Amino acid sequence: MLQPQDVGSQQVILGLDRVNVSFPIYHGGSRSLKKAILSRSSAGRIARDANDRIMIDALRDVSVSLVSGDRLALIGANGAGKTTLLRVMAGIYEPVSGSVQIRGRISPMFDLGLGIDTDLSGYDNIRIRGLLLGLSSQEIEQLLPGIAEFTALGDYLDMPVRTYSSGMTLRLTFAVATCFEPEVLLMDEWIVAGDANFLNKAHERINSFVQKARVLVLASHRLDICRTWCNKGLWMERGQVRLLGPISDVIEAYQGTVT
Repeated sequence: MLQPQDVGSQQVILGLDRVNVSFPIYHGGSRSLKKAILSRSSAGRIARDANDRIMIDALRDVSVSLVSGDRLALIGANGAGKTTLLRVMAGIYEPVSGSVQIRGRISPMFDLGLGIDTDLSGYDNIRIRGLLLGLSSQEIEQLLPGIAEFTALGDYLDMPVRTYSSGMTLRLTFAVATCFEPEVLLMDEWIVAGDANFLNKAHERINSFVQKARVLVLASHRLDICRTWCNKGLWMERGQVRLLGPISDVIEAYQGTVT
């Protein structure tokens, strides 16, 4: 982890220093697979390790420091490394080199199904998911009535989640993920491009959740959403930082290459 540091007079809440992430491609010895990988212009750099495995450098020398109040949009084509970067920030992927500094509770909004046990009831899953988010048992019990009310699942909360529709499961997991005041909020595109009916119900809650976060990182192709919610932009290309700066400048530069 990075040692505590400041940006100017402000303390870094989320910081990455020369972060590199590589993934091995198993069974990658065939020419056809290698050719297919190499032909993807948006993919990371391809190499071979000491064991002659094909490796994809998903992130290369990524550095960024965010302080309280920063709202960062990750912009780039599919395969640019946006989701990989989010997962590094969330602690899901560990860099092969470089350092990550996190101050405060992380709230990842891109894998809401994590921790869901379909054989358990909705109430039991709320408790498990809350624990995974770092809440204490006492905090969960205090928040439980509000979570249950937002889901509007009623008696279904006493039933196994395997009896739920996909929409019901989404309501359950979303209600838990947004039940507390976040410090570092990580969001992937689905939350702003999902089902219209869901968004209509969740819109006010999402906005409140975003406003309360000390730091927001959003990966999205929706540049209008990026302008609305973010004050900084990070344009990624082939796993590297192409440009980092004010959101309007980054969007303008990015659009100049894709239009």
